[in-house]
Amino acid sequence: MPRGRYSFHDTHDHTPLGEEHFHCATGPTGWRYTAQNTHPDGGHAGSVDLTIDELGRPIRLELHAAGWQVRAAALDGLTWVRTDPSGEDAQEGNVPAHAFTGGSPAFYIATARLLRLRPGSPATRVRLVAFQPPVLAPRTLDQSWALIKSEAHPTDNAPLLVDEYQVNDLETGEQHTVHIAGDVVLSAPGIELEDLESPPSRFPTAD
Repeated sequence: MPRGRYSFHDTHDHTPLGEEHFHCATGPTGWRYTAQNTHPDGGHAGSVDLTIDELGRPIRLELHAAGWQVRAAALDGLTWVRTDPSGEDAQEGNVPAHAFTGGSPAFYIATARLLRLRPGSPATRVRLVAFQPPVLAPRTLDQSWALIKSEAHPTDNAPLLVDEYQVNDLETGEQHTVHIAGDVVLSAPGIELEDLESPPSRFPTAD
């Protein structure tokens, strides 16, 4: 059950944007990720609670940031309720999409788990609903994912299998690389793994 800390920074000038202190675990019915976010000065910035099933589908998502709250799940596509800081205005949404995304590294893990790609296979298109802090406004976007390679790296214990993904934003053409080991993101644009108290968990072998 990995527990650790990610740091966030601006991808242009590397200005620190805060940290995410996380804990995640695999189980017989899927995977759960919980985290607390902090500002660069250490103040509380929000939280993430994501649960996916054994196929990678989002069965529960709860986000908090700057007083905003989102509760969401896969239901008739993707369904969510977004509540404003006053707690008086709740807006419902629903779109035909596959999964959620946002600022947390958890979403990279969830999307990779959903797609179950193999090295060298063609890129796969996926429609996502993004909730970005601080206001968590929903935005639907299309990406393509390809698993470029999987490499085993020696460690003091068992070899660590690292997957390298190429992710394309199909609207802007922006392309970036994400490195994932089990249920931990090793590197991604604007994200660095700063601390990890135990090795990544291994998901069951894909069908």
